[in-house]
Formats: sequence, structure tokens, C-alpha cells
Amino acid sequence: MKAMMLTGIRMMEMRDIPEPRVINPNDVKIKMSVLGICGSDIHYYTQGQIGSQKVQYPFTVGHEGAGVVVETGKSVKRVKTGDHIAIDPAMPCWECDQCLSGRHHTCRKLRFLGCPGQAEGCLMEYIVMPEESCFQLTGKLTFDNGSISEPLAIGVYAVKKAGNIKGINIGIFGYGPIGMSTMLALKVSDANNIYITDLIDERLSIAAKEGAVLCANPLKENIQEKIRQIEPLGLDLVFECCGKQEAFDQAIEILKPGGSLIVIGIPEFDNWSMNVELTRRKEISLQFIRRQVDCVEDTLEMMKNGSISIDNMVTHRFPFEKTKEAFDLVAGYNDGVMKAMIDF
Repeated sequence: MKAMMLTGIRMMEMRDIPEPRVINPNDVKIKMSVLGICGSDIHYYTQGQIGSQKVQYPFTVGHEGAGVVVETGKSVKRVKTGDHIAIDPAMPCWECDQCLSGRHHTCRKLRFLGCPGQAEGCLMEYIVMPEESCFQLTGKLTFDNGSISEPLAIGVYAVKKAGNIKGINIGIFGYGPIGMSTMLALKVSDANNIYITDLIDERLSIAAKEGAVLCANPLKENIQEKIRQIEPLGLDLVFECCGKQEAFDQAIEILKPGGSLIVIGIPEFDNWSMNVELTRRKEISLQFIRRQVDCVEDTLEMMKNGSISIDNMVTHRFPFEKTKEAFDLVAGYNDGVMKAMIDF
């Protein structure tokens, strides 16, 4: 079968590799249909690593996938041959202290698609996953819904971790796919005004379509001043969704005393820094987000019942053989890209 593999920094080749086989009783073999390109894929493409997770070439990335079941192990019950499914890329052990406490997203032995040292990604024609990672696409749910359920579930989880957000004013700093996923999750809640910042004007236009009160580009205007014109006391909650120190600093500045900062973005550097006086005097609460736990089914249901629409998220599509072109587009933030999809 064909696999698109990283072979060096910003290097990628289509290679022939053995087709995976169903071995374990709970294995599900999937023919890939669509894959969304994630920011973490781009980190591996342009940097060769995320923190201590370093690529050993050749390596296949990709974890936002959906496809068709073509074979199952003898104990599989939740899906059958021919089913269209969303793929949760996480493969926990279900036995460690984290899994047993309900935190299988921080499993001690977690294997995750497209993560160096854990599992090859799904930028290939066929993959095999445990049935626990497979979720049926029913009703009007499409392969795009299935693929995007992965980043969208992170937004749903982040909003869940924020607690009661009824009536509060919220900022989303960084409006890429994760920022948009957070926005879509917030729209289902009872949040009050939502303020969006991003460096790409086309993404701000998408945010405006989704109902943001204010959309601002920090390269062109002072976002703190602009937000304070509407919210002179500051914001109650900010989601940092781009992994940039500048956005982190802007969030601390605009948060009101007692406010909360939720960090979802993955930075390219090793250490965050923070203003000690502001964070201490304001008594800022800080929460980091590690992927998601137990939110995929809820996310799929919200798309199925229409409370969340991804119509404005997918901006570009590429055939499998042009995956490198797609990665270069996303890595360069070109052409107003929000979410680029690979069609197999």
C-alpha cells in the first residue's frame, strides 16, 4: 500500500509499505477516506520534533482521520465491515493509574497516531486500530465530520474544563482549527461575548461569521485597548490557542482579577514565561489542556443534531498524492487556510 512519509525537515515521499493485518481480537482494519492536517503534524514536518518527541525518519504523521471498516477481529462488536467511522487516534493501555482514574488521555503507556516513538500516523491507505478508537458515523455525518471530530473534541473538552461559563466574557487568542473548535464548543454553551484575535485576516472573517463580538489582528492594532473599549473591566476567561508567548502575555494583561487562562496551543519553545506581578496580584488561574478525554461521542452527537456546524472550517482540499503541497500551504499559513483536508 501507499504511505506518505516524512523523510527529513520539510521533506516527504510517497512510499510502498506492507499493508497492516488484523492480529488481535479487537483489531479494526480501516481504509482511509479523509485526513485533516493538524498543527502538530506541521511541527513534525518543519521542526522534526515537539519537545522530547523527535522524529526518526522515515515516519508517517497524521491523526485526524476517518474511513471505512474493511475487516474486524473476532471480538469486535461496536463496528462492522462497511461502517463509516471516525478514528480517535489515542490508544491507551486502560490499566495504568491514569487510565483507572479516568484520565486515559494522560495514560502512562499511551500510543497516539503520528506521534514519534508511539505509533505511525494515518497518512496511509490502510490502518489498524483497536475497536475502542472507532466511532460510527451515523445519520448525516460525513467523513469530514469524522476527521474533524478529533480537533473539535479538544475544543469541547477545553470548554468543559473551564467549568460554568454562563454569562461570562471570553477571549480566544489564536483562531486556527483549535481556536475555531473552541469557538464552536462555546456557542453551544451560555457564554456571553466572545472576542477573537489572530494574525490572519481571512481567519478573522470566519470568526465573524461564527458570531464573535470582536475580531482583531494584533499585528495591526492594540487588541487590549480594543477589547477594553467594550469590556473596560477585562475578560473573565481566555483560551490561548496558538502556542505563542505574545498571546499568553496579552491574555494575562486583558484578564480581570480572578480570571482564568486556559492554554491549549502547542508552542515551538520549551518554556513559557509570565509576568509575576500581574498573575499574582490578579490571582490568575492557569489550566493546561492535553488533548481530550471522553468527548468524541458528545462531539459527534453535537454535529449530528446540528448544534455544531463545521461548514466554515474546511477551506482547502488536496488529493493524497499532493500531501506535501498541502503541508507547505498549512506550514506557511498561505491563502487564508483554516483546515486543509487530504482525500484518499
